[in-house]
This record gives sequence, C-alpha cells and structure tokens, in this order.
Amino acid sequence: MEALNGLMHGFGIAMLPANIFWCFVGCFLGTVIGILPGLGPAATISLLLPLTYTMDPTGGIIMLAGIYYGAKYGGSTTSILLNMPGEASSVVSCIDGYQMARNGRAGAALGIAAIASFVAGTVGLLLMTFVAPPIANFALSFSSPEYFALMVMGLSLVVLLSGKSMIKSVLSLVFGLWLATVGTDLFTAQSRFIFGRSELLGGIEFMTVAIGIFAIAEILLNIESKEKSELLTVPKGLRNLLPSWEELKACRFAFFNGSITGFIIGLLPGAGATVASFVSYGIEKAVSKHPERFGQGAPEGLAAPEGANNADTGGALLPLLTFGIPSGSSTAVLLSALILWGVKPGPLMMTESPDVFWGLVASLYIGNVVLLVMNLPLVGVFAQILRVPIYILHPAILGIAVAGAYGASGNLFDIVLLLLFGLIGFIMPKGAFPTAPLILGFVLGQPMERAIRQSLAMSVGDPIILVDRPISAVLLVIAALILMSPLWRRFRTVRAAVA
Repeated sequence: MEALNGLMHGFGIAMLPANIFWCFVGCFLGTVIGILPGLGPAATISLLLPLTYTMDPTGGIIMLAGIYYGAKYGGSTTSILLNMPGEASSVVSCIDGYQMARNGRAGAALGIAAIASFVAGTVGLLLMTFVAPPIANFALSFSSPEYFALMVMGLSLVVLLSGKSMIKSVLSLVFGLWLATVGTDLFTAQSRFIFGRSELLGGIEFMTVAIGIFAIAEILLNIESKEKSELLTVPKGLRNLLPSWEELKACRFAFFNGSITGFIIGLLPGAGATVASFVSYGIEKAVSKHPERFGQGAPEGLAAPEGANNADTGGALLPLLTFGIPSGSSTAVLLSALILWGVKPGPLMMTESPDVFWGLVASLYIGNVVLLVMNLPLVGVFAQILRVPIYILHPAILGIAVAGAYGASGNLFDIVLLLLFGLIGFIMPKGAFPTAPLILGFVLGQPMERAIRQSLAMSVGDPIILVDRPISAVLLVIAALILMSPLWRRFRTVRAAVA
C-alpha cells in the first residue's frame, strides 16, 4: 500500500506539464545518443549536468534518467540496421537483429526490439516500485560500519564483473579511489596529493573526470576507428514495423526471461545492462527447441537481450535510490547530479524528498510509453542521424565538453585536467583497463573514507567494529568470497587438469 500511495503521488508530480516536457526531452536525447555509436548515456549526462544546475531537482533527474534509459531504446536501431551497436549493451542485438534485417525483416526486428524494451522495462519498474519501500526500511538499520561494508561489497562486484582481468580492474579502482583523496582532508584540513597546485585544494570536479573519461575519450576512439558499414533501409509505415503473430509467439518466453534476468543483474554493482543482455541471450538459446536458429535471425534471440537491457534500468536504480550506491557509470553520474541538487539518495529519500523519489519512479513509466510511441513510427527519422558527418558531430561534442568542464568551476586548470582524463580514458581500453571501476571508485571514495573514519570514531579506533556487527560482517565476508572466487575457479581448473 505504501508503494501504491507513493506511486500515485509520483504520477501527480510527473504529470505536471514541465516534468512531462523534461521527460520527453530526456527520452528524445537518449534515443538520439543511443543511435549515435560511441557517445553513451554516461558521457551525455555528464555533458548536460552543468546545464541543470538551476533546474528543479525533480525535472532535472527526470530528464537525465530519460537520457539513461532512452539510450537503451535507441541503441538497438544501429545494431539492427548497421550491425554496429550504439551502446555496449546492444552488442548482442547485432547477432540476430542484423540477420533479421538482412533477411528482409528489418521492420519486424525494430518492432520486436521496441516491444521487448517496453514489456521488460515495465516489468522492471513494477518490481522496483514494490521492492523499494521494504529495502529502504531495511536500510534504515544501517550505520557507518554497514555502509562501509556495503560499499566494499559493491566495489568487489565491480572489480569482478567489469573486465577480463581482475588485477586491471583493481588497479582502475585504486586509481579512482586515489583521485577521490586529492584535495583537502575534511577531518584534518591537511592538503593531499595537490603537487603544489592550489587549484587542487578543493579536489577534482566529478564532471571533469566523467566528461574526460567518457566524452573526450569516445571522440578520440571514434576518430581512430575507420570502420564503415552499410546502413539498411527502414521500411515505411507503422504496419511494416509490426512483427507477425508467429514472431511474437516465438518471443513469449524471451519477454519473461529478459525482464527477470535484466532486473536481477541490474541490482549487481558492476554488472550492468551489457552483462544482462549476454546472460539472457545465453539462457534463451539454452532453453530453445531450435538453438540452431540463433545467429541466423531468430526473433527471440533479439527480444531477450533487448528486454534485459531495459529491465536493467529498474534494477540499477534501486540500490542508487535506496542505499545511495550506484551500480554503474551512468548511475554514478546520476548520483552526483542528485548530490549537486542537494538531494541525498538513501533510505530516507522517500520521506525527505518524496517528490523527487516518486516523481522519478512515475516518470519512468511515462517515459517507457513515450519511447514506445517515439521509436516505432519515428525510427526512420532517427536513423537519418547516422548520416550526420563526423566532422560536424565531433567538434560540436568537444565544444560542449570544454564548456561543461569550465562552467562547473570557472577554472581554466580544469580544461587541462579534462584533456588529461580524456587521454587516460582513450588509453585505458587499449590496455584492457575497464573505466567503470575508476568512476565508481572516484564517486564512492569520499563516502567510503567518511564511513570508515566515522566507524573508527564510534569504536575509539578499534577496527573490530566492522566485523562485530552482524550485517557488516556478513557483507565483508561476501566481499571476501567475491574477491577470492577467481582463485577458486583457477584451483578447480588446475585440479581438473591434474586429474
């Protein structure tokens, strides 16, 4: 009942004309950047964050969230028509989506992607709506030791799931945590790692890091890439975008699979929509009576990952709103946006900022409908964006990035840092270093430091407090098991080889 009352209150907020407008703007921008290969939602939200300083927090988060989940809708378009994923989470959609298009079913493939996204996205939101209140009530029992342990567990999952090499993920995370310590120590007022630069006394701006790592790096990577693909034609007319009854029937389990898999994996920090789409595709192929059709244009092979990709949104926003812990790069940027507006995500957000919390949740339902209506009849129009020359697109993005970084602090030194982080973001993928641990380490670095120091203050310097409390002890044990799991897998491999 609490969730239902909250949701009704949220619809009253989200249905205000201004918030409907920002929801539409977010969905539109999200679809556009989802279609453009390379420029992801994290980069776009980072770029637009400086423009939202003076916005009402509810309208601002509704727009930024619209970009976040709208990009997932748009990402499938390039996967199906161009065999080039607009988003990392749309990679799996290339496998059967592009084959359907080559088989003359481009319209049906776009229709299945939109329907699967809508169905699974809505299921994910329903789960989020009714699970969030009890989780928030449970989170009220958390104090500093429990929050520290929870963040350690979350970062452990990020390290485990973000890259192929755990060592490189740890190094990326440590770098992010170190960046968070740059500036003035809030407890002792001592300067740390400023290297004689007074500009660093206030620390490094999150937007400088995020825009550099995502936007600038993506521009450099896109300039370097010379891949070109043929853009298939979008059928005209809504009727040609609707899948046949046989295709919908083949997708009925895929809708369910994508919804549940996407939501559950979305809850895990570091996993994200990409992992969800791969897992749901694997499940779909494993249970299929015709696995040989996968890779040849199977409709269910497109519906499952597209559904998981969108159901992930509800799962990913749940820990962000109830615990204040992001599960990925995009939600980390959303967390920073909420903090900039003075909204504190966590178990008290429902009571302290009900308009923002429930307004955002209700807007997700509205946005899902907006995206379905927008993506089916207008998909041909959006596809034309792919014809914009990069010599126009890249300078425009670079100009917005520089303006955003400078506007956040009014400091020219931040532009130097922006370019430096852009170079770091460009180099990291070449060495297979994932960027997600860096960003999450930077975002959670200060809260973790604050939580551990408050915990030690509570126990007069005794670290036993971290394992003396049941919840924090359990969370730390889980974190240790997560970090040791690769060693266990290696041990089993060696034992099997010896046997």
